[in-house]
Amino acid sequence: MSGGGVIVDIMSDSKGKPLAIAYVKGGPLRPQIDGVVRFYNAPRGTWVCAEVKGLPPYQPATNGEDPIGPHGFHIHEFGNCLVGNSQDPFQAAGEHWNPTNQPHGNHVGDFPVLFSNQGYSKMCFFTDDFKPYQVIGLSVIIHQNPDDYRTQPAGDSGKRLACGLIREP
Repeated sequence: MSGGGVIVDIMSDSKGKPLAIAYVKGGPLRPQIDGVVRFYNAPRGTWVCAEVKGLPPYQPATNGEDPIGPHGFHIHEFGNCLVGNSQDPFQAAGEHWNPTNQPHGNHVGDFPVLFSNQGYSKMCFFTDDFKPYQVIGLSVIIHQNPDDYRTQPAGDSGKRLACGLIREP
């Protein structure tokens, strides 16, 4: 790169290997969902990379029904992906991870939404809110609707479609 700039590999601290990983599986409301979320160590934070297939395509609100997608995407406080109630699954994962007791929109576990492109989504983003080792034992949840980042306590992101336990690779 010219001009004295430096290109930094996003996974340089972890030698290209994630330090935490979650294999996300769909529940009874969307069993087609299958994906992986990787957490890479980075200077002053974490790179989070998600690749998910089987997401429902975007559907605007019609006849008083909620829209479907983009999809809320969060870390939840418990590492428990027990389905439980098939009409309201994954409640055992608890609420959004919020170790600093912030109002919604500032939860450490609030992530950008996942956009479904014909059922597929792939994205990476950086957060300085945590390091990968801090999320091991928690869970990742994908919701039916987008997070509005305002409604308390959890952003009105709708039903939980998929869950993955975050663990060491």
